[in-house]
Amino acid sequence: MEFFISQTFNALSYAGLLFLLGGGMTLIFGTMKIVNIAHGGFYLLGGYTGYIVAQYTGNFFLAIVGACATVGLIGMALERFLLRTLSGQLLRQMLMTMGITLFIADVLLLIFKGYPLTLSVPAYIGGTIQLGGMRFHLLRVFMIVCAVLVYITLWWIQEKTRAGAIVRAVVDNAEVAQGIGINVDRVSMAVFGLGALLAAFAGVIGSAFTAIYPGLDFAVLPLAFVVVILGGMGSLKGALVGAVIVGFIDNFAKALFPELAYFSLFFPMIVMLSIKPTGLFSRERL
Repeated sequence: MEFFISQTFNALSYAGLLFLLGGGMTLIFGTMKIVNIAHGGFYLLGGYTGYIVAQYTGNFFLAIVGACATVGLIGMALERFLLRTLSGQLLRQMLMTMGITLFIADVLLLIFKGYPLTLSVPAYIGGTIQLGGMRFHLLRVFMIVCAVLVYITLWWIQEKTRAGAIVRAVVDNAEVAQGIGINVDRVSMAVFGLGALLAAFAGVIGSAFTAIYPGLDFAVLPLAFVVVILGGMGSLKGALVGAVIVGFIDNFAKALFPELAYFSLFFPMIVMLSIKPTGLFSRERL
């Protein structure tokens, strides 16, 4: 019983990290229809930026804020100057975002020489809590709480604010939204920046949870794709459900059948693509 309780807790915390990563990707696709290969690069850049900020300030939360702000602004600039002119050109968008992530990876490799780096966290997050004779890592609890708060915040913005209504209008019909005075380019840039910000948030937490190192961008990217494909592209709720599914499957498969871990992870995606290619909660708006 302790094994299943422990693995369930680990799966939920892992799902929280995956939601932050996959949630940003599904927001970008839902608004701009861009399959963003650079999302793994944003994760990597966020982790390294958070590490640098933490080294200079000694503050974990400033590291999160600094990484999110930096990568979010970089994402907005990339959308404005590199991706906007490729609207509707899926192959060129994929090649461009692939080039972006390779550029980010090479620059980070040049600066940090490929050494794995781990971000230190405050003692009240890095410790453990004992419940019912079992110990639970507080960092994992922090990951779950962050994912829940991000989901609630994004849901509230999406459903209850004027900004959310504007984004939904752009998703439903960009031409009509432009005709009624909505600046579609500005909305797209903001959403792309938000997606990059969420990837950076995941990168900072990931660098504290395990480590950050070159090559991790292409390791986490398939996980983000599986989350989005299972949940449905463009669906925030789908990203949450997909993250939970992937978190449980990946965690239990590695614990019980490590030799079949990758098969167990990608098999549900293959089934979903065969039965319902649009995913569990796919919709055209956010």
